[in-house]
Amino acid sequence: MEERMDFEIFKSNICHDVKRKGDLFFIKNILNSEYIIELFKRKWYPECLYVLAMVDYLSKENNIPLCNIYDELRNSKLEELIYPRGVMLMSYLEKSNKPKKQMLKEAIPEFLKYGIVEAEIRNVY
Repeated sequence: MEERMDFEIFKSNICHDVKRKGDLFFIKNILNSEYIIELFKRKWYPECLYVLAMVDYLSKENNIPLCNIYDELRNSKLEELIYPRGVMLMSYLEKSNKPKKQMLKEAIPEFLKYGIVEAEIRNVY
């Protein structure tokens, strides 16, 4: 495993991976690897939970039962919500929590469950 990268870049790489490989291959690849466990062992909790959320979300989207080997990890949640950097910047520039509140309304439940505010995983170029 490589050095830790910026979380926004990590998320983008995961979304591109899903787009490139397709939902089913991505799920299969992650579940047949130790990737989530390795991220957890490194204490890279946002990355670990992001990948788990992606697997959970794609599984739901494709009517695939959740793999129960991560059930214990599914009880985890980050201490603070992680918003996309663009939303944080808009909130700062507007001196308002309105962008963050709007993003929360649009958040994908499988990500929000772990404390990650994510609304779009498919719109990558």
